[in-house]
Amino acid sequence: MENSDVLGSSTAPLTWHDFLQRMRDPAAADFVKSIKSFIVSFLNNAPDAERDSAAVQEFLGNMETAFRAHSLWAGCSEEELESAGEGLEKYVMTKLFTRTFASLPEDVKVDEQLHEKIALIQQFARPENLDIKPTYQNESSWLLAQKELQKINMYRAPRDKLVCILNCCKVINNLLTSVSSKDNPPGADDFLPVLIYVTIKANPPQLHSNLLYIQRFRRQTRLVSEAAYFFTNILSAESFISNIDAQALSMDETEFETNMESARALLSGLSFDNNVLGQSDQNAALVPGADTTDSKLSSRSNRPPSPATQPNPSVASTETKPKNEDQYVKSQSSMEKIPSLSDLENRGASLLIKEDSISQVFQSFPYLYSQAGDLTVGDVEELLTNYKRLVIKYICLAKGSGIDNPSPPLLNDQGQTPHPEFEFNPESEAASAGEPIDGTQKDATPEDSSSVLSQSLESGESKLKETEEVSSKDEEGS
Repeated sequence: MENSDVLGSSTAPLTWHDFLQRMRDPAAADFVKSIKSFIVSFLNNAPDAERDSAAVQEFLGNMETAFRAHSLWAGCSEEELESAGEGLEKYVMTKLFTRTFASLPEDVKVDEQLHEKIALIQQFARPENLDIKPTYQNESSWLLAQKELQKINMYRAPRDKLVCILNCCKVINNLLTSVSSKDNPPGADDFLPVLIYVTIKANPPQLHSNLLYIQRFRRQTRLVSEAAYFFTNILSAESFISNIDAQALSMDETEFETNMESARALLSGLSFDNNVLGQSDQNAALVPGADTTDSKLSSRSNRPPSPATQPNPSVASTETKPKNEDQYVKSQSSMEKIPSLSDLENRGASLLIKEDSISQVFQSFPYLYSQAGDLTVGDVEELLTNYKRLVIKYICLAKGSGIDNPSPPLLNDQGQTPHPEFEFNPESEAASAGEPIDGTQKDATPEDSSSVLSQSLESGESKLKETEEVSSKDEEGS
């Protein structure tokens, strides 16, 4: 297939840095001048989606043509020339990000409406509501796909955002293929419902703006083949969710509306409870030596059921509503200001992914690294899977809620001070593009990102085992 590896040219670790180094060469002075001039000119114009997209596409195309004719790339392979184009796109769009991403009020409004709608739907939507075959239902495995999609706001370059989508889609596709027979492989009708469900559960902020950003500013000649196929699917998923109704979820209208109202009440109740807890903590803090534990427990005792214990709204829709439901039902505008559990978990997941040593975060939970054979209770595999999911969810929610690290203290991350805007300094540009300067984290690629969380856990497991072995040797020596 032509252009089958549309991201292959930029998966090499040194691609981005190679471009920056070439731009520091005196022979690249004209290129640097042209790039600066374009950026300044672009920033001086008011946002206009169609005009901005056309301007960027034309500039990138002209510059790539100039690269091919320049001595800096004389004798270079096609792959190296493609890498130069990728580096140019990343540099330019990183500089223009705040001007081009979610820069139009109508896009921001759609983002908010979509995010709020998904926050409600995810409270009651189940795989069967999207006609996902029982054979393909595996929510614990879909968690990794969700985390890949949630990384999309960690990056600013269109390609990097697109790779997050591709990672998510590839995880889903691989999972579907693994449980299918060779004679009956999964098709588009099997893949899209799962992607829709994963997108609902992930609920990445500013999904609409992210997709528009990729559409407008990803080099069109590279948005082809597999990348185009998966990107088209995520656009279809967004369209489906935006127009989702009772029929789309295989529900009758009454059940759908009841579920939506129950979800609004639940989220409003959680936000009300958060306000009560916050006020209790503030009042307790005014009294020297006061123990805030009792006040927290007292407040929590009056909480509405958590999502883990909350009855399925579709089942409870015929039951009598709580008397104090009106206390929790708030206006739509109020909800927009209060983060849902999904918002908190998404935020915490993003913070967790950025941790330098994820394994240290989980060291307080020894069973996370256990194997099924280490346990003696029944149904060990299911227990172990559920335990691991619980630990990950707990850490994400804790971080998203601003709670102190529940594991042993970690060293604080050291922020990097950016250099002046138009200096082609490899370290400063890597920092501004969202890349770590020490090179320990490469550009996101389908090959090296789709298993980052599981790899981190495995790394942590090996480190714990090494610690245990050292401890046992010390004991034997003593």
